[in-house]
Amino acid sequence: MAEMRRRGYSIHREILDEEAVEEMAEKSHSKTSLCDKVKNSMRCSGPRVKSCLLGSFPVVSWLPRYSIRENALGDLISGISVGIMQLPQGMAYALLASVPAVFGLYSSFYPVLIYFIFGTSKHISVGTYAVMSVMIGGVTERLAPDSEFMKWDNETNSSEVDTFTRDAERVKIAAAVTFLSGIFQIVLGLVQFGFVVTYLSDPLVRGYTTGAAIHVIVSQLKYTFGISPMRHSGPFSLLYTVVEVCYLIPETNIGTLVVSIVAIVGLILAKELNAYLSKKLPVPIPVELLGVVIATVVSWQANLKGKYDVDVVGVIPSGLQPPVFPDASLFSQVIGDAFALAVVGYGIAISLGRIFALKYGYKVDSNQELIALGLSNSIGGIFQCFAISCSMSRTMVQESTGGKTQVAGALSAMVILFIALWIGVLFEDLPKAVLAAIIYVNLHGMMKQFMDIPALWKSNRVDMVIWVVTFILTVLFNPDMGLAAAIGFSMLTVIFRTQLPKYSLLGQVPGTDIYRPEEDYSQVKKVPGVLIFRSSATLYFANAEMYQDALGEKSGIDITKILSAKKKLEAKRKRHEQKIAKKAKKAAKKNKTNTEGEPEGEEQKDVAVIEVDAEPDPSLPRAIILDLSPVNFLDTVGVKTLRSIVRDYGEIGIKVVLACCQTGVVDNLQTGGFFNDKVTKSCLFSSVHDAVLHCQSTIKHCYDESTSTHF
Repeated sequence: MAEMRRRGYSIHREILDEEAVEEMAEKSHSKTSLCDKVKNSMRCSGPRVKSCLLGSFPVVSWLPRYSIRENALGDLISGISVGIMQLPQGMAYALLASVPAVFGLYSSFYPVLIYFIFGTSKHISVGTYAVMSVMIGGVTERLAPDSEFMKWDNETNSSEVDTFTRDAERVKIAAAVTFLSGIFQIVLGLVQFGFVVTYLSDPLVRGYTTGAAIHVIVSQLKYTFGISPMRHSGPFSLLYTVVEVCYLIPETNIGTLVVSIVAIVGLILAKELNAYLSKKLPVPIPVELLGVVIATVVSWQANLKGKYDVDVVGVIPSGLQPPVFPDASLFSQVIGDAFALAVVGYGIAISLGRIFALKYGYKVDSNQELIALGLSNSIGGIFQCFAISCSMSRTMVQESTGGKTQVAGALSAMVILFIALWIGVLFEDLPKAVLAAIIYVNLHGMMKQFMDIPALWKSNRVDMVIWVVTFILTVLFNPDMGLAAAIGFSMLTVIFRTQLPKYSLLGQVPGTDIYRPEEDYSQVKKVPGVLIFRSSATLYFANAEMYQDALGEKSGIDITKILSAKKKLEAKRKRHEQKIAKKAKKAAKKNKTNTEGEPEGEEQKDVAVIEVDAEPDPSLPRAIILDLSPVNFLDTVGVKTLRSIVRDYGEIGIKVVLACCQTGVVDNLQTGGFFNDKVTKSCLFSSVHDAVLHCQSTIKHCYDESTSTHF
């Protein structure tokens, strides 16, 4: 292996500038016009129509080739397991969305079937998700607070909340924001805007979901303690809610608190047992389902609602809701929330989908995923569902129990349908505190994300700052505003990093054509008479001035001072010439008999005192090479900066050449007016080594001319 690394090679060729490379490689100057691109995109053919249909309806491409022998058993077990998980999670996350529990079951049915038809991921489990639910809950409670549904009870001589009317209004709001978020996702998918997820970096997503998990926990404290805090909205609402919960703790319902503690402890112990026996059991124990069944039976037998005033789920209607188009008058009030839901839901789903696609060797179409999620949400909104995304816990169960296709998701939807039609009514006595406990226990994975902070501190501190700031912004400004602020901060870090790049002078690794930063390598050697300068970022308006300043600082050349001194010297020479010319004119008038050569000799004597074109300072480089390998584009300011560098340093006798220009950068230089009669593509070189050899030959040629002239 060491011999292979030391194996040498030798290449003999001429020094190649950009003009020579373009001639040898026969660069193509033909470009497809916008009109031609539009025509090509609109062109229709049989194969293209087939490809479009298969891309729009992925189920048509894989379902006919479905292998019953290889996949059916695993998908069946996986579908039943995930469906069993969907029951308690759907009901619990409906509480987060501030809608009746049965609508969590609807949200675990309709969208899953839609995704089965249009989705491209084989393994993710779509349905209710904690972060999405708490965002929906923020909207429903903001637009339909309890205070607007108070009614007077003559029996108790006090006011109470009309829960039936309130819940009906909140369902309308949830359906409207879900429908609108689906429309956003469909539109973004149709315009090929799937790349928007690239702006959601992994530290940002993990910090955001952790911050949203804090909102989830705080929102469920009222069910844990059996209290009724007021709804707060806007920035810092979470802090206000925590303060009010602390204030209301003396009013805690002891029965509800006991149920919560028992449920949390029981679920944690059961999950630990499940993890311990995971390798021995073919299918995980349905811990949450067992918890829901046991809690429902105990609540029913002990009459927890009547004796201890423990809040229960209440009426669960059998059957499915008829389709109802969402109230369009609400769209203007929820448009911002809908867009945030669209981006967050898609970001979480595509991130998890890509993980499993990479693991199992298939491709997830980001734009088709947008359309699939958009159809799931928009159609789900018509059937009064709330916004869905992908759940990590259910996806892990779906994969670990043998699920290989979205048939598992369709089977899980059938399980939910069976429950909603026939046995949902049996869970009317389920305490809401148990559902809150299920939410707490399911959030343990998100709480483990706090361990990202020390890991990121060691690997990338900028990413750690993004994680922490995103978490803080999400906690303080709510999930919707927090997401926008976090994306803005993440973009600022990119701008700051391009504004503050690392500037280096490169030296040659002895005996090679490799050049490395002098400050990072002790054995690299400076090239005599040549300065090689490189920035670690692209060159554009935000850092163009700093690029010039860094070049002057690294080279030790105060170009402004030198040019100013040169201009002063030039002005002094001109004034001196004008003075001599005036003296000569006066002398000619006074003495017409004298020859014209006498004043000229006097002028020549006086002019010789000022030397403008003196020998260059030997401490300065004779040539500067700008390594543009990190530069992937140039704007007009960047082109002007390079043009001024070439001009200014050229005026003091220093030749400036560019190396490692990408094709796009060369085109930017061409269209930006960089080239002229004096500056051509002969000052561009494909490699630093070519530029060095060119500069050395130029320096040698100038030195030979200088010595021969002096001789």
